[in-house]
Amino acid sequence: MSMADRTALCRPVRILSTLVLAAACLPQVRAAEMDKALMVRIGHGGPVSGAIAPLGKDEENGVRMAIEDLNARKLQIGGRPVQWKLEAGDDAGDPGQATSLARMFCDKKVAGVVGHLQSGTTLPAAKIYNACGIPNITPAASNPAVTEAGYDDTFRVVANDRAMVDALLDYAVKTLGVRRVAIIDDRTAYGQGIVKLFESAARDRDVQIVDKQYTSDKATQFSSILTAIKSHNPDAIFFGGLDAQAGPILRQMAQLAMHNTRFLGGDAQCTERLPAMADKAATLKNVSCVVGGSVVQNMPGGPAWKQRYDKRFPGQYQVFSPYAYDATMVLAQAMLQADSIQPEAYLPQLRRIRHEGVTAAISFDAQGELESPAVTVYGYESGERKQVRPSGR
Repeated sequence: MSMADRTALCRPVRILSTLVLAAACLPQVRAAEMDKALMVRIGHGGPVSGAIAPLGKDEENGVRMAIEDLNARKLQIGGRPVQWKLEAGDDAGDPGQATSLARMFCDKKVAGVVGHLQSGTTLPAAKIYNACGIPNITPAASNPAVTEAGYDDTFRVVANDRAMVDALLDYAVKTLGVRRVAIIDDRTAYGQGIVKLFESAARDRDVQIVDKQYTSDKATQFSSILTAIKSHNPDAIFFGGLDAQAGPILRQMAQLAMHNTRFLGGDAQCTERLPAMADKAATLKNVSCVVGGSVVQNMPGGPAWKQRYDKRFPGQYQVFSPYAYDATMVLAQAMLQADSIQPEAYLPQLRRIRHEGVTAAISFDAQGELESPAVTVYGYESGERKQVRPSGR
C-alpha cells in the first residue's frame, strides 16, 4: 500500500454518525506516539526567596544540573525518549507556603520531588506528598521526625540531626574541653528538634546546660539573651537555628566581648556564607559546626562535579547542591529500573536502590534513611569554612 493510500485511509470516516479510524492507520498512530518524548517532571521545593534564599537556590541548582545531565544522556522509558523537566517552586522557608507548593506539585502530577530544605517545611509537605502518592527525597532537612513520620515514600540523602549532634558533641567535649553549655533555640521545627537531641546527648556526656534562651528565625537582635547567657559563663553556646541568625549572633557576641565562648551548631548554620553573615567578626574563629556528608573535595565524585558546578553556577555554591543532584539522579535511576515514571511502579525500586552518587554510595534503610551516613565537623579559624575533623560513618 502506498503512503498516499495509507494517508487516505487514515482520514476520519463517518459511519452511522460515528467517526472511526481505519485500521490501516493504527500502526502510524502508535509509531507517532512512541516517537513523542515522554515528559518527566521533577519538582523542587525550597526557599529561593527570603533570608536563606542562597541555600535554596544552591539546592535548586543541584537539581537543575542533574536534569541537564539526564537530558544529555538521551534516555528512554517504556521505549520512548525522555524529556526531563524541572518544576521549580519557592516555599520561602514557610510551612504554609510549603504545603501550598506541595499541593501544586500534586495537582501537576510531578513524577517525584526533591526537597524541601528545612525540616519545618519538609514535615508538612511530606504528609501531602504521601497522600497523593509522590515519592520525595530531602537533600537537607535533618530532623529525625521527617522519616519517623512513617511515610514509605519519603527519603533523605544526608545524615540526620542525631548523627550530627553526636559527632559535634564528641568533638566539643574531647577536643575543645566543653563542659558547660548555654542553648539558644529559634523555635522552628529544625531548631526545636536539634536542641532536643543536643540536650539528650549532653546529658549522656555529663555536659551541663547552664541556660536556655529562645528567639525566632526572623530575629536580628540578640544582645539581651546573650547578656543573660554571659552571666552564666558557659564554655559554649549551642544554637539551634540558621546561618541568617547565627551571623548577627556572632557579631553581637563580639560586641559583648564574648571572645572565649565557643559557638556550636548544626548544618543550617554551617555554610560557606556564614563569614559574610557574621561580617568576619572575631568570634567566627570560635565556631564549630557539623554537616551531614563529607567535604565536597572528599566526596567520591566531588572534585570533578564541583568544577562543573562552579562553571555552570559561578559563586553560588553553598552546601546542599551535590545532595540535591544525587537525590534527582536516584529518582531517575529508580524510574529507569522500573521502566516507568508511575510512582506505584518505581517506588519499590527506590526503596532498594544502590546508586554510586557524587556524595556517596546511596542506599536506604526501611525508614528511608541512608544506610551509611557520614558527618563532618567544620570550623572557621581561617575566616573560611574548613574541615576540622575527618568525615566518619
